[in-house]
Amino acid sequence: MLRREEQMKIKVIIVDDHQMVREGLRSLLVGEKDMEVIAEAGDGWEGVRLAEKLTPDVVIMDIAMPELNGIEATRQILARTTGVRVMVLSMHSDKRFVERTLKAGASGYLLKDCAFEELVRAIRTVMAGQIYLSPGIASLVVREYLENGLDSPPVLSAREREVLQLITEGKSTREISLLLHISIKTVETHRQQIMKKLHLRTVAELTKYAIREGLTTLDS
Repeated sequence: MLRREEQMKIKVIIVDDHQMVREGLRSLLVGEKDMEVIAEAGDGWEGVRLAEKLTPDVVIMDIAMPELNGIEATRQILARTTGVRVMVLSMHSDKRFVERTLKAGASGYLLKDCAFEELVRAIRTVMAGQIYLSPGIASLVVREYLENGLDSPPVLSAREREVLQLITEGKSTREISLLLHISIKTVETHRQQIMKKLHLRTVAELTKYAIREGLTTLDS
């Protein structure tokens, strides 16, 4: 029988086509008592297979990889597994990469020049059900909305806006029902209506909307 601390460890898979990067990340993460690297993959396809087979808690994903890039690998992992969070660790800060990654459902986006402490903080943040973006990336996302001025979004009811804020803050359906004193079924109905009205499908997309509307903020 596993000890409690072993059961509680965050299981991590590293997907990067550079062996030195994988080895470096593994050697750093091994020092974190609540984390365990359970596998490594050198390409997107292998990352998808390992994630489907091992169901990790977090996949640290590179973007620029041959054959299957990290964005498509992220999309496939999230389509084939449940409860797995993908966090991109990339050298690319271009807004196109960031936008496509978030639309694919990634829970975080960090640049490879970030400090190791930030990577650890990001892993724990996404494990808490929240979105983590490096400060520079968060600014890029917000600036994109400010500069491009999207069409007026569908109007949400006051209750739907409350539910949306709690969703983007990482609250579970049960927690939302307790906080708002409504049934779990009602929360689920609100969630479906919010996504239908906004034409959004992922928590990452809901978070971007909530940031623009001032319903939530991102901790840097």
